[in-house]
Amino acid sequence: MKNFWINFFTRNAGWKLFSLVAAVLLWIAVASEPELSTFISVPVEYKNLSTAMDINSDVVESVFLEVRGSSGELRGLPDTRHRYAVILDMSDVGSGQHTFTIDSSDVRLPRGIRLMRAIPAQVQLNFERTATARVPVDVRFAGSLPPDLQISRIAPEPAVLAIAGPASRVARVASVETDPITLKPEAGTAEYRIDAFINDPRLRFEDSPRVTVKVTVGKK
Repeated sequence: MKNFWINFFTRNAGWKLFSLVAAVLLWIAVASEPELSTFISVPVEYKNLSTAMDINSDVVESVFLEVRGSSGELRGLPDTRHRYAVILDMSDVGSGQHTFTIDSSDVRLPRGIRLMRAIPAQVQLNFERTATARVPVDVRFAGSLPPDLQISRIAPEPAVLAIAGPASRVARVASVETDPITLKPEAGTAEYRIDAFINDPRLRFEDSPRVTVKVTVGKK
């Protein structure tokens, strides 16, 4: 047993000594690097938001973080900062206003980098129950027809579209509008494919907003 330990320490002794010296020199180099601070901009990500809830306020997309670490660690941050983010957990939110205070548990940063503070330090959002509704499609037209022609029939397909979003906003929508259609200046039936639009950024279509509109133009 004694010979085993003697052989263990003496075998390749030169390489082992070299490795030990290199490790000590590396530790000294790292330990002697000055500790610095810097600011980086990172995205704000949201997780675990229930499908039954909607955010009914402006969303914070990014924050500035003051971080601290060795100069060597900070030097590589600009090239890798796309990997880091503030992640807010929304698993327990209900209707109403909620404030999220950003601390180190919410921040994804590389090893050796410490969070000092976030700017802003808090994110406040309003939440509301998600509602859906089916609303009629209002067809709009651009320009005008010749004096001897008039529209005799408008048939959008589908005639109604489903929308979703915060309940109070959904309740205010009476209809959705199409992009303006420029009619052919001639009698007959023509078909136009056009998109509908909701004039509220917090609302969305539950299905495709593409509408096919058949318009019949006749003589006055």
